[in-house]
Amino acid sequence: MDPIQLFVPTFRIDETLDEIRVCLEKGWTGLGFKTVEFEEAWKAYTGLPHAHFLNSATAALHLAVILLKEQNAWQDGSEVITTPMTFVSTNHSILHEKLSPVFADVDETLCLDPDSVQDHITPKTRAVMFVGIGGNTGHLHEIVNICQENNLKLILDASHMAGTRWADTGRHIGSEADITIFSFQAVKNLPTGDSGMICCRDIILDQEVRKWSWLGINKDTYARTASQGAYKWHYDVEHTGFKYNGNAIMAAMALVSLKYLEQDNAFRRQICSWYDLMLKDTPQIRRIPMSPDCISSRHLYQIAVERRDEVMLALNQANIYPGVHYRDNTLYHMYAHAQETCPRSLEASEQIISLPLHLRLTYNQVEYICNNLKQIVGES
Repeated sequence: MDPIQLFVPTFRIDETLDEIRVCLEKGWTGLGFKTVEFEEAWKAYTGLPHAHFLNSATAALHLAVILLKEQNAWQDGSEVITTPMTFVSTNHSILHEKLSPVFADVDETLCLDPDSVQDHITPKTRAVMFVGIGGNTGHLHEIVNICQENNLKLILDASHMAGTRWADTGRHIGSEADITIFSFQAVKNLPTGDSGMICCRDIILDQEVRKWSWLGINKDTYARTASQGAYKWHYDVEHTGFKYNGNAIMAAMALVSLKYLEQDNAFRRQICSWYDLMLKDTPQIRRIPMSPDCISSRHLYQIAVERRDEVMLALNQANIYPGVHYRDNTLYHMYAHAQETCPRSLEASEQIISLPLHLRLTYNQVEYICNNLKQIVGES
Protein backbone atom coordinates (compact mmCIF):
# COMPACT_ATOMS: atom_id res chain seq x y z
CA MET A 1 0.00 0.00 0.00
CA ASP A 2 1.31 3.45 -0.94
CA PRO A 3 1.69 5.94 1.93
CA ILE A 4 -1.64 7.28 3.19
CA GLN A 5 -1.18 10.83 4.45
CA LEU A 6 -3.31 12.74 6.93
CA PHE A 7 -4.02 15.62 4.54
CA VAL A 8 -3.60 15.92 0.77
CA PRO A 9 -5.24 19.08 -0.62
CA THR A 10 -7.06 18.90 -3.94
CA PHE A 11 -6.99 21.84 -6.35
CA ARG A 12 -8.88 22.18 -9.63
CA ILE A 13 -5.67 23.14 -11.35
CA ASP A 14 -6.83 24.41 -14.73
CA GLU A 15 -9.66 26.49 -13.26
CA THR A 16 -7.37 27.87 -10.59
CA LEU A 17 -4.70 28.82 -13.10
CA ASP A 18 -7.34 30.58 -15.20
CA GLU A 19 -8.39 32.67 -12.19
CA ILE A 20 -4.77 33.48 -11.35
CA ARG A 21 -4.06 34.34 -15.00
CA VAL A 22 -6.61 37.14 -14.81
CA CYS A 23 -4.63 38.67 -11.93
CA LEU A 24 -1.39 38.43 -13.88
CA GLU A 25 -2.92 39.88 -17.03
CA LYS A 26 -4.37 42.81 -15.12
CA GLY A 27 -1.07 43.30 -13.31
CA TRP A 28 -2.90 43.30 -9.97
CA THR A 29 -1.82 40.54 -7.61
CA GLY A 30 -2.22 42.26 -4.25
CA LEU A 31 -5.19 43.58 -2.29
CA GLY A 32 -7.82 44.49 -4.85
CA PHE A 33 -10.43 43.29 -7.27
CA LYS A 34 -10.09 39.53 -6.55
CA THR A 35 -10.02 39.97 -2.77
CA VAL A 36 -13.20 42.06 -3.02
CA GLU A 37 -14.77 39.45 -5.30
CA PHE A 38 -14.03 36.67 -2.85
CA GLU A 39 -15.33 38.69 0.11
CA GLU A 40 -18.62 39.14 -1.75
CA ALA A 41 -18.74 35.46 -2.68
CA TRP A 42 -18.06 34.42 0.92
CA LYS A 43 -20.82 36.67 2.24
CA ALA A 44 -23.24 35.21 -0.32
CA TYR A 45 -22.23 31.65 0.61
CA THR A 46 -22.42 32.07 4.39
CA GLY A 47 -25.10 34.72 4.72
CA LEU A 48 -22.81 36.70 7.04
CA PRO A 49 -23.09 40.49 6.68
CA HIS A 50 -19.40 41.41 6.61
CA ALA A 51 -16.21 39.65 5.55
CA HIS A 52 -12.62 40.84 5.17
CA PHE A 53 -10.00 38.68 3.44
CA LEU A 54 -6.67 38.39 5.27
CA ASN A 55 -3.35 36.63 4.84
CA SER A 56 -4.12 34.04 7.53
CA ALA A 57 -6.57 33.00 10.21
CA THR A 58 -3.82 33.74 12.73
CA ALA A 59 -3.89 37.38 11.63
CA ALA A 60 -7.68 37.32 11.87
CA LEU A 61 -7.60 36.03 15.45
CA HIS A 62 -5.14 38.74 16.44
CA LEU A 63 -7.28 41.45 14.86
CA ALA A 64 -10.43 40.08 16.51
CA VAL A 65 -8.91 40.53 19.95
CA ILE A 66 -7.54 43.98 19.07
CA LEU A 67 -10.92 45.18 17.77
CA LEU A 68 -12.92 44.01 20.78
CA LYS A 69 -10.35 45.31 23.25
CA GLU A 70 -10.29 48.73 21.56
CA GLN A 71 -14.05 49.02 21.09
CA ASN A 72 -14.87 48.00 24.66
CA ALA A 73 -11.90 49.63 26.44
CA TRP A 74 -10.73 46.42 28.08
CA GLN A 75 -7.86 46.89 30.48
CA ASP A 76 -4.64 44.91 30.26
CA GLY A 77 -5.06 41.75 32.29
CA SER A 78 -8.73 41.34 31.42
CA GLU A 79 -9.67 37.69 30.98
CA VAL A 80 -10.74 35.72 27.93
CA ILE A 81 -12.04 32.21 28.58
CA THR A 82 -10.59 29.86 26.00
CA THR A 83 -9.78 26.24 25.26
CA PRO A 84 -6.50 24.40 25.73
CA MET A 85 -7.45 22.04 22.88
CA THR A 86 -6.46 24.17 19.88
CA PHE A 87 -3.62 25.35 17.70
CA VAL A 88 -1.54 27.94 19.55
CA SER A 89 -2.65 30.79 17.25
CA THR A 90 -5.91 30.91 19.18
CA ASN A 91 -4.34 31.62 22.54
CA HIS A 92 -1.37 33.61 21.30
CA SER A 93 -3.85 36.18 19.99
CA ILE A 94 -5.02 36.82 23.56
CA LEU A 95 -1.53 37.19 24.97
CA HIS A 96 -0.43 39.48 22.14
CA GLU A 97 -2.88 42.10 23.45
CA LYS A 98 -1.84 41.72 27.12
CA LEU A 99 -5.02 39.90 28.07
CA SER A 100 -5.14 36.75 30.19
CA PRO A 101 -6.22 33.44 28.64
CA VAL A 102 -8.25 31.47 31.18
CA PHE A 103 -8.50 27.82 30.21
CA ALA A 104 -11.84 26.06 30.56
CA ASP A 105 -12.12 22.33 29.98
CA VAL A 106 -13.56 20.54 26.96
CA ASP A 107 -16.52 18.20 26.64
CA GLU A 108 -16.97 14.92 24.76
CA THR A 109 -16.80 16.76 21.40
CA LEU A 110 -13.44 18.38 22.36
CA CYS A 111 -15.12 21.81 22.22
CA LEU A 112 -15.53 24.07 25.26
CA ASP A 113 -17.68 22.59 27.99
CA PRO A 114 -20.43 25.08 28.97
CA ASP A 115 -20.33 24.11 32.66
CA SER A 116 -16.57 24.68 32.79
CA VAL A 117 -16.96 28.04 31.04
CA GLN A 118 -19.58 29.08 33.57
CA ASP A 119 -17.30 28.05 36.43
CA HIS A 120 -14.44 30.20 35.12
CA ILE A 121 -16.33 33.49 34.79
CA THR A 122 -15.00 36.20 37.11
CA PRO A 123 -15.49 39.98 37.36
CA LYS A 124 -12.50 40.30 35.00
CA THR A 125 -13.95 38.09 32.25
CA ARG A 126 -14.65 39.97 29.03
CA ALA A 127 -15.01 37.35 26.31
CA VAL A 128 -15.11 33.68 25.36
CA MET A 129 -13.06 32.17 22.54
CA PHE A 130 -14.85 29.11 21.12
CA VAL A 131 -13.00 26.74 18.77
CA GLY A 132 -15.09 24.51 16.49
CA ILE A 133 -12.51 21.74 16.39
CA GLY A 134 -12.81 19.47 13.37
CA GLY A 135 -15.83 21.41 12.15
CA ASN A 136 -17.86 20.57 15.25
CA THR A 137 -20.32 22.97 16.90
CA GLY A 138 -20.20 21.13 20.21
CA HIS A 139 -22.48 22.95 22.66
CA LEU A 140 -22.09 26.32 20.97
CA HIS A 141 -25.73 27.31 21.55
CA GLU A 142 -25.19 27.02 25.30
CA ILE A 143 -21.99 29.04 25.10
CA VAL A 144 -23.89 31.77 23.22
CA ASN A 145 -26.50 31.87 26.01
CA ILE A 146 -23.78 32.10 28.67
CA CYS A 147 -22.18 35.03 26.86
CA GLN A 148 -25.50 36.85 26.52
CA GLU A 149 -26.41 36.30 30.16
CA ASN A 150 -23.03 37.58 31.37
CA ASN A 151 -22.53 40.39 28.83
CA LEU A 152 -19.47 38.70 27.33
CA LYS A 153 -18.20 39.00 23.78
CA LEU A 154 -17.90 35.82 21.73
CA ILE A 155 -15.11 35.10 19.26
CA LEU A 156 -15.69 32.00 17.14
CA ASP A 157 -12.51 30.40 15.87
CA ALA A 158 -14.12 28.63 12.91
CA SER A 159 -10.83 27.73 11.24
CA HIS A 160 -12.12 24.17 10.69
CA MET A 161 -15.72 25.17 9.97
CA ALA A 162 -15.90 26.33 6.34
CA GLY A 163 -19.20 24.79 5.30
CA THR A 164 -20.50 23.79 8.76
CA ARG A 165 -24.23 24.48 8.97
CA TRP A 166 -26.96 24.17 11.57
CA ALA A 167 -28.94 20.99 11.00
CA ASP A 168 -32.35 22.52 11.74
CA THR A 169 -32.12 25.61 9.52
CA GLY A 170 -29.28 24.90 7.08
CA ARG A 171 -27.84 28.27 8.06
CA HIS A 172 -24.06 28.59 7.99
CA ILE A 173 -22.43 29.05 11.38
CA GLY A 174 -20.99 32.45 12.30
CA SER A 175 -23.86 34.81 12.99
CA GLU A 176 -23.91 33.70 16.64
CA ALA A 177 -20.59 35.38 17.42
CA ASP A 178 -19.41 38.98 17.56
CA ILE A 179 -16.48 37.98 15.34
CA THR A 180 -15.96 34.75 13.41
CA ILE A 181 -12.66 33.63 11.90
CA PHE A 182 -12.19 31.18 9.01
CA SER A 183 -8.99 29.59 7.73
CA PHE A 184 -8.21 28.86 4.08
CA GLN A 185 -4.73 27.52 4.77
CA ALA A 186 -3.29 24.92 2.40
CA VAL A 187 -4.83 21.81 4.00
CA LYS A 188 -8.16 23.26 5.10
CA ASN A 189 -11.47 22.32 3.46
CA LEU A 190 -11.33 25.45 1.33
CA PRO A 191 -7.63 25.42 0.46
CA THR A 192 -5.42 28.21 -0.86
CA GLY A 193 -1.73 28.67 -0.08
CA ASP A 194 -2.45 30.52 3.15
CA SER A 195 -5.24 32.99 3.90
CA GLY A 196 -8.20 33.62 6.18
CA MET A 197 -11.37 35.62 6.68
CA ILE A 198 -12.61 37.76 9.55
CA CYS A 199 -16.37 38.25 9.72
CA CYS A 200 -17.64 40.95 12.08
CA ARG A 201 -21.28 41.25 13.07
CA ASP A 202 -20.91 45.02 13.59
CA ILE A 203 -20.28 47.24 10.55
CA ILE A 204 -18.14 49.54 12.67
CA LEU A 205 -15.80 46.66 13.48
CA ASP A 206 -15.70 45.69 9.80
CA GLN A 207 -14.67 49.23 8.89
CA GLU A 208 -12.03 49.25 11.60
CA VAL A 209 -10.53 45.88 10.74
CA ARG A 210 -9.84 47.11 7.21
CA LYS A 211 -7.67 49.87 8.69
CA TRP A 212 -5.95 47.60 11.20
CA SER A 213 -5.06 45.10 8.48
CA TRP A 214 -3.59 47.90 6.32
CA LEU A 215 -1.24 49.72 8.74
CA GLY A 216 -3.95 52.02 10.07
CA ILE A 217 -4.42 53.63 6.65
CA ASN A 218 -7.99 54.73 6.06
CA LYS A 219 -8.08 53.96 2.33
CA ASP A 220 -6.38 50.99 0.71
CA THR A 221 -4.46 51.11 -2.56
CA TYR A 222 -7.23 49.50 -4.58
CA ALA A 223 -9.85 51.91 -3.23
CA ARG A 224 -7.60 54.84 -4.07
CA THR A 225 -6.91 53.52 -7.56
CA ALA A 226 -10.59 52.88 -8.22
CA SER A 227 -11.61 56.35 -7.04
CA GLN A 228 -12.01 59.37 -9.27
CA GLY A 229 -10.54 62.84 -8.98
CA ALA A 230 -7.18 64.47 -8.36
CA TYR A 231 -6.82 63.36 -4.74
CA LYS A 232 -6.98 59.59 -5.19
CA TRP A 233 -3.40 59.38 -3.86
CA HIS A 234 -4.43 61.11 -0.64
CA TYR A 235 -5.10 59.14 2.55
CA ASP A 236 -4.81 59.48 6.31
CA VAL A 237 -3.16 57.18 8.87
CA GLU A 238 -5.46 57.05 11.88
CA HIS A 239 -3.55 54.65 14.14
CA THR A 240 -0.95 51.91 14.01
CA GLY A 241 -1.77 48.66 12.27
CA PHE A 242 -0.40 45.58 10.55
CA LYS A 243 0.29 44.26 7.06
CA TYR A 244 -2.32 41.51 7.38
CA ASN A 245 -4.24 41.97 4.12
CA GLY A 246 -4.95 39.11 1.73
CA ASN A 247 -3.87 39.15 -1.90
CA ALA A 248 -5.46 38.50 -5.27
CA ILE A 249 -3.58 35.27 -5.98
CA MET A 250 -4.89 33.61 -2.82
CA ALA A 251 -8.36 35.04 -3.46
CA ALA A 252 -8.32 33.59 -6.99
CA MET A 253 -7.53 30.17 -5.55
CA ALA A 254 -10.25 30.59 -2.94
CA LEU A 255 -12.90 31.51 -5.51
CA VAL A 256 -12.38 28.21 -7.28
CA SER A 257 -12.23 26.18 -4.06
CA LEU A 258 -15.47 27.79 -2.89
CA LYS A 259 -17.31 26.54 -5.98
CA TYR A 260 -16.65 22.95 -4.87
CA LEU A 261 -16.84 23.32 -1.09
CA GLU A 262 -20.31 21.83 -0.67
CA GLN A 263 -19.61 18.71 -2.74
CA ASP A 264 -16.15 18.33 -1.19
CA ASN A 265 -17.57 18.50 2.32
CA ALA A 266 -20.26 15.99 1.35
CA PHE A 267 -17.54 13.56 0.29
CA ARG A 268 -15.65 14.18 3.53
CA ARG A 269 -18.82 13.24 5.41
CA GLN A 270 -19.05 10.09 3.28
CA ILE A 271 -15.50 9.12 4.24
CA CYS A 272 -16.36 9.70 7.90
CA SER A 273 -19.41 7.44 7.56
CA TRP A 274 -17.09 4.69 6.26
CA TYR A 275 -14.90 5.14 9.32
CA ASP A 276 -17.96 5.09 11.58
CA LEU A 277 -19.23 1.86 10.04
CA MET A 278 -15.89 0.08 10.19
CA LEU A 279 -14.94 1.17 13.72
CA LYS A 280 -18.29 1.08 15.51
CA ASP A 281 -17.84 -2.42 16.97
CA THR A 282 -14.32 -1.86 18.34
CA PRO A 283 -14.66 -0.81 22.01
CA GLN A 284 -10.95 0.03 22.30
CA ILE A 285 -11.51 2.89 19.84
CA ARG A 286 -13.59 5.84 21.03
CA ARG A 287 -14.89 7.96 18.18
CA ILE A 288 -15.11 11.67 18.98
CA PRO A 289 -18.77 12.51 18.38
CA MET A 290 -20.15 15.24 16.18
CA SER A 291 -22.87 17.42 17.64
CA PRO A 292 -26.29 16.38 16.27
CA ASP A 293 -27.04 20.10 15.95
CA CYS A 294 -24.78 20.53 12.95
CA ILE A 295 -24.02 19.34 9.45
CA SER A 296 -20.29 19.42 9.90
CA SER A 297 -17.57 20.36 7.44
CA ARG A 298 -15.72 17.32 8.85
CA HIS A 299 -12.26 18.81 8.68
CA LEU A 300 -11.09 16.05 11.05
CA TYR A 301 -12.03 12.50 11.95
CA GLN A 302 -10.80 11.98 15.50
CA ILE A 303 -10.61 8.92 17.69
CA ALA A 304 -9.17 8.25 21.15
CA VAL A 305 -7.14 5.17 22.07
CA GLU A 306 -4.97 3.99 24.93
CA ARG A 307 -1.19 4.05 24.40
CA ARG A 308 -1.70 6.48 21.55
CA ASP A 309 1.96 7.01 20.68
CA GLU A 310 2.54 3.28 20.26
CA VAL A 311 -0.53 3.04 18.05
CA MET A 312 0.71 5.93 15.92
CA LEU A 313 4.11 4.30 15.42
CA ALA A 314 2.49 1.02 14.45
CA LEU A 315 0.28 2.78 11.92
CA ASN A 316 3.34 4.48 10.47
CA GLN A 317 4.92 1.06 9.99
CA ALA A 318 1.87 0.16 7.90
CA ASN A 319 2.42 3.28 5.74
CA ILE A 320 -0.44 5.17 7.44
CA TYR A 321 0.39 8.67 8.68
CA PRO A 322 -2.30 10.17 10.93
CA GLY A 323 -1.96 13.33 13.05
CA VAL A 324 -2.82 14.75 16.47
CA HIS A 325 -5.16 17.75 16.89
CA TYR A 326 -4.11 19.02 19.36
CA ARG A 327 -1.66 18.87 22.17
CA ASP A 328 -3.18 20.45 25.28
CA ASN A 329 -1.76 23.97 25.25
CA THR A 330 -1.06 23.87 28.99
CA LEU A 331 1.68 21.34 28.25
CA TYR A 332 3.62 24.09 26.44
CA HIS A 333 6.12 26.05 28.50
CA MET A 334 4.42 29.41 28.04
CA TYR A 335 1.03 28.13 29.26
CA ALA A 336 2.41 25.79 31.93
CA HIS A 337 0.89 27.88 34.73
CA ALA A 338 -2.45 26.25 33.90
CA GLN A 339 -1.26 22.64 33.88
CA GLU A 340 -3.69 20.11 35.38
CA THR A 341 -6.57 22.60 35.39
CA CYS A 342 -8.39 20.90 32.49
CA PRO A 343 -8.31 17.13 33.10
CA ARG A 344 -10.55 16.11 30.18
CA SER A 345 -8.45 18.11 27.75
CA LEU A 346 -5.27 16.59 29.15
CA GLU A 347 -6.64 13.08 28.85
CA ALA A 348 -7.75 13.72 25.27
CA SER A 349 -4.37 15.20 24.45
CA GLU A 350 -2.75 11.89 25.40
CA GLN A 351 -5.23 9.73 23.46
CA ILE A 352 -6.53 11.46 20.33
CA ILE A 353 -5.59 10.61 16.77
CA SER A 354 -6.77 12.38 13.63
CA LEU A 355 -7.15 9.71 10.96
CA PRO A 356 -6.39 10.49 7.29
CA LEU A 357 -9.19 12.56 5.79
CA HIS A 358 -8.95 14.14 2.36
CA LEU A 359 -10.63 14.03 -1.04
CA ARG A 360 -8.22 11.53 -2.57
CA LEU A 361 -8.98 8.77 -0.08
CA THR A 362 -10.70 5.67 -1.43
CA TYR A 363 -12.99 3.18 0.28
CA ASN A 364 -10.26 0.56 0.07
CA GLN A 365 -7.77 2.87 1.78
CA VAL A 366 -10.20 3.60 4.60
CA GLU A 367 -10.77 -0.12 4.97
CA TYR A 368 -7.00 -0.71 5.07
CA ILE A 369 -6.60 1.98 7.76
CA CYS A 370 -9.40 0.55 9.89
CA ASN A 371 -8.24 -3.05 9.58
CA ASN A 372 -4.74 -2.10 10.66
CA LEU A 373 -6.00 0.12 13.45
CA LYS A 374 -8.27 -2.60 14.87
CA GLN A 375 -5.46 -5.13 14.74
CA ILE A 376 -3.05 -2.73 16.46
CA VAL A 377 -5.37 -1.76 19.32
CA GLY A 378 -6.35 -5.38 19.74
CA GLU A 379 -2.73 -6.30 20.29
CA SER A 380 -1.74 -3.30 22.47
